[in-house]
Amino acid sequence: MTSPNMFITYVSDVARTVGFYRQLFGITPEFFPSPGFATFALGGGVDLALWSAHDVALADDVVRTSEVCLCLPGGAEAIEAQLNTWADHGVTVLEPPHDAVFGRTAVVADPDGNRIRIAPVD
Repeated sequence: MTSPNMFITYVSDVARTVGFYRQLFGITPEFFPSPGFATFALGGGVDLALWSAHDVALADDVVRTSEVCLCLPGGAEAIEAQLNTWADHGVTVLEPPHDAVFGRTAVVADPDGNRIRIAPVD
């Protein structure tokens, strides 16, 4: 059986979004061969890719149904603290902190409106 090992997020400007993710997550791209594609190694052979080849994926009428999620230990306080740190970097908050079935959570957006969730470790 095989498992997915790369998750692709469509962006309009890969270099700009690499800088945003570098600042937000404190990670550096492992592979950045061109202005249109970059990957971040997430561990365990899994990568997060940024790709600018699909402009239609960024159209305003396209529903975005996926999220990048940062799961943190430490409960509600850790979620709130991380959101405050990100707010200091000027992120757009799409969903302010609230309680969901799995615990405290919040959602911000990258420069293209892609969703990034903060959630507790399950």
